[in-house]
Amino acid sequence: MTFHLWSMFFIAAFLVSATPGPNMLHILSRSVEFGIRRTLPAMAGCLSGLVTLLTASAVGLTALLLAVPGAFTVLRYAGTAYLLYLGFKAWRAPVEEASDEDLPIGPAMTRWKMWRAAYVVSVSNPKAMLFAAAFLPQFINPAAPKAPQFAILVATFALIDTFWYLTYALGGRGLARHLERPSLKRVFNRATGAIFVGFGAILLKSKPA
Repeated sequence: MTFHLWSMFFIAAFLVSATPGPNMLHILSRSVEFGIRRTLPAMAGCLSGLVTLLTASAVGLTALLLAVPGAFTVLRYAGTAYLLYLGFKAWRAPVEEASDEDLPIGPAMTRWKMWRAAYVVSVSNPKAMLFAAAFLPQFINPAAPKAPQFAILVATFALIDTFWYLTYALGGRGLARHLERPSLKRVFNRATGAIFVGFGAILLKSKPA
């Protein structure tokens, strides 16, 4: 892989990752609710899901799965259902007074549960799987060993996404300072829920190329 090809991938991945989607919205809403430090497990979960999809694309599992008749439809419905579920939860989320960021997450939302929820958000979107299957291979030089190239591209994408996770988390924490009033927090929760539902509706209409 040449430096020029890698730099083209970096620019494209940077712009794609910056675009708001389910992962970034999830990180933003978690940061508003729990603070940056306590949102780290969610960032790790989204990143793990991303690496899972990219690795699956690298070894050809994504293309194989999409070649199975009906598999994409099942994934699409499952992903849509989960996004609608997240939208419903965000819409109905209880509103409390702002709490100190040094308090523990609490038994209702452990670090494991936060990681698991974020991982499911990240891997449950078939459009992300399609993107991984179509985007990554374009930057692979077929004349050179593929494994090192895939490793470099996956690591690059992971670092870029981590940067944007932190950026959105910082934005969420700054936004939280303006949402201390329960009425404003309720508006934010419902707007977040509506956006998740919108993502679900878009996903429902998506089809493999």
